[in-house]
Amino acid sequence: MAKEMAKAYNPKEVEDKIYDFWQEGNYFHAEVDKDKKPYTIVMPPPNITGQLHMGHALDNTLQDILIRWRRMQGYSALWLPGTDHASIATEAKIVEAMRKEGITKEDLGREKFLERAWEWKKEYGGRIVSQLKKMGSSCDWERERFTMDEGCSKAVKEVFVRLYNKGLIYRGERIINWCPHCKTSISDAEVEFEEQAGHFWHLRYPLTDGSGYLELATTRPETLLGDTAVAVNPSDERYKDLVGKTLTLPLVGREIPIVADDYVDVDFGTGVVKITPAHDPNDFQVGLRHNLPVINVMTDDAKIVEDYPKYAGMDRYEAREAIVKDLDEGGFLVKVEKHDHNVGTCYRCHSTVEPRVSKQWFVKMDELAGPAIECVKSGKTKFVPERFNKIYYHWMENIRDWCISRQLWWGHRIPAYYCDECGEVTVAKEMPEKCPKCGCTHLHQDEDTLDTWFSSALWPFSTLGWPDKTPELDYYFPTNTLVTGYDIIFFWVARMIFSSVEQMNSQPFDTVFIHGIVRDENGVKMSKSLGNGIDPLLVIDQYGADALRMFLATGNSPGNDMRYSEKRVEACRNFANKLWNASRFVHMNIDDYDVKNELPATLETEDKWILHTLNNVAKEVNENLEKFELGIALSKIYDFIWNSYCDWYIELCKARLQSEGETAQNARQVLIYVLDKILKLLHPFMPFITEEIWQTIPHDTDGKTVMLEKYPEYDPSLDFPSEAEEMMKVMEAITAIRTQRNEMNVPPSKKAKLFIATAIPETFSNGEQFFKKLASASEVEISDSFDIDGAVTVVTSDAKIYIPMEELVDKEAELKRLNKELKQVEKMLAQDEGKLNNPGFMSKAPEKVIEKIKGQAEKEREKIALIHAAMDALK
Repeated sequence: MAKEMAKAYNPKEVEDKIYDFWQEGNYFHAEVDKDKKPYTIVMPPPNITGQLHMGHALDNTLQDILIRWRRMQGYSALWLPGTDHASIATEAKIVEAMRKEGITKEDLGREKFLERAWEWKKEYGGRIVSQLKKMGSSCDWERERFTMDEGCSKAVKEVFVRLYNKGLIYRGERIINWCPHCKTSISDAEVEFEEQAGHFWHLRYPLTDGSGYLELATTRPETLLGDTAVAVNPSDERYKDLVGKTLTLPLVGREIPIVADDYVDVDFGTGVVKITPAHDPNDFQVGLRHNLPVINVMTDDAKIVEDYPKYAGMDRYEAREAIVKDLDEGGFLVKVEKHDHNVGTCYRCHSTVEPRVSKQWFVKMDELAGPAIECVKSGKTKFVPERFNKIYYHWMENIRDWCISRQLWWGHRIPAYYCDECGEVTVAKEMPEKCPKCGCTHLHQDEDTLDTWFSSALWPFSTLGWPDKTPELDYYFPTNTLVTGYDIIFFWVARMIFSSVEQMNSQPFDTVFIHGIVRDENGVKMSKSLGNGIDPLLVIDQYGADALRMFLATGNSPGNDMRYSEKRVEACRNFANKLWNASRFVHMNIDDYDVKNELPATLETEDKWILHTLNNVAKEVNENLEKFELGIALSKIYDFIWNSYCDWYIELCKARLQSEGETAQNARQVLIYVLDKILKLLHPFMPFITEEIWQTIPHDTDGKTVMLEKYPEYDPSLDFPSEAEEMMKVMEAITAIRTQRNEMNVPPSKKAKLFIATAIPETFSNGEQFFKKLASASEVEISDSFDIDGAVTVVTSDAKIYIPMEELVDKEAELKRLNKELKQVEKMLAQDEGKLNNPGFMSKAPEKVIEKIKGQAEKEREKIALIHAAMDALK
């Protein structure tokens, strides 16, 4: 017989043991099987620097629900896991660790640094994977990938060479986003804008001929050192005669031209703009149009270059202060205005980004963006919710060329090779033996590495073996569902789409299921700096992984943020305990009997009701999951388990279970049959407790794990609409009677006769035993009408129920009790009203205290009214 269940459910004793059981059974592994439909999810690869946070917990819970559901539906369900090398973040952590040892990258050299980086990856890279396992993630760990493993690296080189040969990758001097802290370029998508308090410095630039000056304003006076022109709009009559003349750049003395360009807004400020091509993307474009010099005035760490001795070595903000002081003393500063403006910051370290001209590698986006937009417009890839289409289109339609080179050592090194003799550049998967132009054998590889997102853009197909033609690539690609947060649509999702369309001539996935972020209880985004993050591992330790998963799933609706609530996690833990106790009750009634997990030939009305309800829940849950309404699906399962099965069906069965023979055996069989289906329905959401319970009950198959059982679906043979409706009419009446008795403070032990007036007497006659068991009825009399005085009346949609008052309460005793309670409440109200009518108290008491007393007084008035109503009813 099945093993015994513990008295209480203890997740700590169960979860690790169950996960080991799944792994030992190799139940997560997916194989190419032409007899099955494939279903594929590629995990958004967490950084190897990562520590499990609530965002990871949510994202992976949703993926696991979908993959477990499809696996139970009979798909060859592959959830492909992996991690990302995270160039900037990982290198920063390694450099910081080295700094504490007094070592720099340059001290070690590239080769030794990379040895240390791989050691760091080996030590810390698997940490988040072990934490994901604590969540119950049923990934195919045999297929785990890393963005710098041999296969992914091969794919990266293949794509780089293909795009270069096609003219879609080029190297050139362009304005890029430079992070002075990380000391690398970053793409537009990696720049986060935040509002900062700043200033407008209004300056005078004197005309070289001494005839006057032009006034302009800037938010970054330190960039004045790199000005190579001043621009006005060609239609601006004020400056028409000055175009072509020159100005003398304050503090520097350089002569710079006045140019006419449509970029300048006539109505903004003075209509005059300083042009610094090396330090502003718009100025760079103006510089190209007018063939202006490009003068970089800052070092990699945003300090002033040596060309300006007075400010050389100063940090950009220190230099700003000194330059403003000198401008003021030189008579060039007109005024200073406060000005709040959006400033670009590095998404990794949050330092202010410095736009600067730099020679970098870029991907041309015009040719790639169009087909990627069409991929979504044609419906090959769908966003859920659909509103995220607009965000995707807006970004793709306004995309600029993608800067893909990074000034880092950790990452995929750019496969470009330079001839030491003639400078010829060769792009190839491996270093050439000699220069194809001059034949020289001395070549060196480009020092830069590729943007991390370049390799993760290939993730849906590189992880399946591309560029090799593998059986997995043929079977599992395109993948089905990508589950991700809305914050990386630009970073990752869009890049996977255009990369897949370009390299595979196919969409990378059918659906992008977008979820929001988990905020704290006050609705504030969780962050390290605010210290408001919640560690999922601590939650799991206290409440269990199933409770956390249930909370995350029920609180989720596609695309929307959710708030963390410990009370709700606790409620989910309580639900697990409810299920456990209900299962123990079933065991208490089946363990001494030979009970099969199959439906009996004879079904009572209550059996047909629970089976009909279960059948509809299975149908609706599958429909909800198909539409990615995971929270709604789980809520329906929860309601069925808690209300229909535990609170109603188990109670309805108790009288039968206490009898003998077929009646009791039939009840046992239905109890176990429904419990089995419950565990299967709930398994994708709460895998640990469902597996633990399922292992203890009789099975209707030879299966070894619930995770490979068939997921319940609609069965026409279990459709009993008329019997279900009958049972629900009886249940509605029982609920109404219990509510009325509760309002009158009548204890369940106090029995009373029921008179039920109804046009469908047979329905209520069939439920007579339930009225006695669940509505504290001593007797039940049923007719089409009654004329009874001194009775409490309960009305439902199908019956009018009379309960003789004298059978419910001792009138005199109840009146005495109510009078006593009335005096107590009136005394409390008098005290509160006394305070509120006391001018001295009202003038001194805090507003919160006054509001609290007002609230108390209002509740006391309401209670007095209710007591009077109860007394009137008794009289």
